[in-house]
Amino acid sequence: MAELKTNNNKEMFATGEELPKAQSKVKEFVKKFVKRKTAVISLIFIIFIILMAVIAPYVVPYAPDQPDYTNLLQGPSTAHIWGTDEFGQDVFSRLMVGGRLSLSCALIATIVGTALGVVLGLIAGFYGGFWDSLIMRCCDVLFAFPDILLAIAVVAIIGQGMVNVMIAVAVFTVPSFARIIRSATLSVKQAPYVEVARSLGCKNSRILFVHVFPGTIQSMIVNFTMRIGTAILAASSLSFLGFGANVTEPDWGAMLSQGRNYLNTAPHMVLFPGILIFLTVLAFNLLGDGLRDTLDPKMN
Repeated sequence: MAELKTNNNKEMFATGEELPKAQSKVKEFVKKFVKRKTAVISLIFIIFIILMAVIAPYVVPYAPDQPDYTNLLQGPSTAHIWGTDEFGQDVFSRLMVGGRLSLSCALIATIVGTALGVVLGLIAGFYGGFWDSLIMRCCDVLFAFPDILLAIAVVAIIGQGMVNVMIAVAVFTVPSFARIIRSATLSVKQAPYVEVARSLGCKNSRILFVHVFPGTIQSMIVNFTMRIGTAILAASSLSFLGFGANVTEPDWGAMLSQGRNYLNTAPHMVLFPGILIFLTVLAFNLLGDGLRDTLDPKMN
């Protein structure tokens, strides 16, 4: 009974000690992050865009597919703050609703590419040898092509459509994560706690995912944030070229492609989608820079 009470006291003490440490780390992170004004502003903008994408179908003043043939190619006005397109559809409403399609496409593609890249990077860095050489040589082949050209090649092979655009964006996302996570794994697997786990007889799979993987999360988060911006740009570019969403769908890239035919008569059809894509990609990149500077101890 005495030993049981002692063990319980130790567990309570350990648990009570871990919680304040975790809370202090979160507070320290928030305190450092708030100092980076551009990252904070970028985060606020991203949250606003995501919220608008979620609630836009219920709050926009016009249905995105509602034509108005009495107001074709109208410039910005009180009735249509960002003007109308060649069918009289409200550009603002279509852009806000289209954010759901553009952001979800980029987010899903980045998540899939991240998952595959992280697994491949962990295997390459932890096991080394044949697996390291095989995975890294495959990544080198993919790195030989610019992202957008690789995405166009993938879509040209498997066909057009938003699902195939997601696959294409995920494909060129994989090698960057594989290389970054491999580098982090090579560093983490030499840590003393990993050696202790190995000496205790833990299986490689447990060491890899329980002890090594948490040490790579910092690098993964920073790169993930930046790659979302790249994915938005790539998905919009593919839609602009006609490989993604149809021109009738409220997608940012498709709307940009649609508006180029009326650049002289209705420049607002290109201006507002272009600005929205630019600001969103910039916000994700600035947020990634802020997270990197906050999480990197050398920058503090």
